[in-house]
Amino acid sequence: MVLEYAAFAGWCFAVALAGGLVGLVLGNLRLPLVLLLATSPASGAGTNLAISAVSAATASVAHVRAGRINWRLFAWMAPPSVVGAVVGGYLSGVLPSRTLLLAIAAILLYSGIDLLRWRPPAPAGDDAPPPDVDIPAAVATGGVIGLLGGFVGLILGSLRMPALLRIVHEAPARAVGTNVTVGFCVGVAGALAHLPDASPDWGLLALGAAASIPGALLGSRLTGRLSQRALVRTIAVILLVVGVAVAVEALA
Repeated sequence: MVLEYAAFAGWCFAVALAGGLVGLVLGNLRLPLVLLLATSPASGAGTNLAISAVSAATASVAHVRAGRINWRLFAWMAPPSVVGAVVGGYLSGVLPSRTLLLAIAAILLYSGIDLLRWRPPAPAGDDAPPPDVDIPAAVATGGVIGLLGGFVGLILGSLRMPALLRIVHEAPARAVGTNVTVGFCVGVAGALAHLPDASPDWGLLALGAAASIPGALLGSRLTGRLSQRALVRTIAVILLVVGVAVAVEALA
């Protein structure tokens, strides 16, 4: 079991590093190993959400210090995301999870391919104000993505990120910080919702959190070293990986 736990810690570090870099929690990449080592599936789901919350909180702190969070956008997007996740959790048995996961995988794959073609906006004149974000779109996408995540037990920051870039029109660096901070709120709500059913595996949670914290810190610090185009391309590649992982999970 020592090797299994060592591999789990290494994977948590790698997932948190990638997630901190691009503003994604990536809990679905961590979930299979958590379920393999947890005492029960319900405990594993709660443990994974708690590790995701710790990882997102750590990355959020670094992004806050770097000024990469749009607090106005966060204030509008976080509440509907949390409410949608809670409602989706209560209604999770209504719709077939496999169909939802396949739909999510298709959206992720499309979004990844679309973002690979992303180009920085043409520079405006010196006196032109920066383009504002679309708040109604942020509220709507936050609620819908939160609902979908509640249905399938995922935070789905990987869906929220392309929405922030393409629909809400947030700048890439601030989309990264804002997305991971919203993900933290959704992760906390999801972890608390699992407490009545099964408490987390506290030993596994401690190990996963301890490995995720340095990974999230390192990843979030690397965000500022990438150009806008390189950052969006990195996000696109990770979305493609997550899309394939979700499709495999749906078909398994």
